[in-house]
Amino acid sequence: MGRVFVAGSINMDVVATADRHPRVGETVAGREVLYFPGGKGANQAVAASRLGAKTTLIGRLGKDSFGAELRTFLGAQGIDLGAVRDADTHTGTAIITVAASDNTIVVIPGSNALVGADDVADVPLAKGDVAVSQFEIPLPTITAFFRRAREAGVVTVLNPAPAQKMSSELLALVDILVLNETELGFLAGSELSDSDEAARIIDVAQKLQARADQTICVTLGRRGVLALAGREEIAVPGRAVRAVDTTGAGDCFVGALAAQLADGAPVPAALAFANAAASISVQRMGAGPSMPTAAEVAAVL
Repeated sequence: MGRVFVAGSINMDVVATADRHPRVGETVAGREVLYFPGGKGANQAVAASRLGAKTTLIGRLGKDSFGAELRTFLGAQGIDLGAVRDADTHTGTAIITVAASDNTIVVIPGSNALVGADDVADVPLAKGDVAVSQFEIPLPTITAFFRRAREAGVVTVLNPAPAQKMSSELLALVDILVLNETELGFLAGSELSDSDEAARIIDVAQKLQARADQTICVTLGRRGVLALAGREEIAVPGRAVRAVDTTGAGDCFVGALAAQLADGAPVPAALAFANAAASISVQRMGAGPSMPTAAEVAAVL
């Protein structure tokens, strides 16, 4: 089995709940404050590790109490933190207000903004491994990471979220692109909505493909997953579950997909497994803490 290497963000999610959101300049009484380990990189690493993959996280933490708590939590998930370095700034933080099922989020990158090419320069990548990243660290760092991965014969998986334009060089380095329909539409320059038919989504995915052998995987929430693997179309039906908190569902999918690919699973089987894992994660609160185990996923497949 190969290893999963995740270069990405590590955040503390600070969640305040209230009956309603305050207006500008207003103070309202809250119900409770909750602290959840988060950040897309950390979430994806937790998902992969809990599903049995040997996982290394590459990133930065501040020298503060959040940094210490996150390092403890991530270590307890069995993740190799040898490539998580300290930074002379605060740990990445997301301030989230939840009221009447709606949320507002302010993300302060902090130490995540300092993850550079030197952080990925010495990672011991080998054929059979999987390299994963997302858009919460600087894009030049991801490019350097994936360039090294491709040279080593390592599969690259990119989750381009939060969506922003990327260079053609970076896109061409990606073996598997995992994104939702909104992100696909943004990157391809085509308007998409959650009501679009599969044929329309595949058509837009074809326009974005940078290489004939590139896989573009579109996660559609309760509608399941659509993927364009080279010229092959793959559809994974959604699973009907009672969602409690969808935070981190996409990250769970990416981590589960990477774990399966590192274990040698073919893409269609890996997509079905990842879809099942994500459906479990939405039935629990929090991002990192909601990631399922391999036994839990196996029980619903």
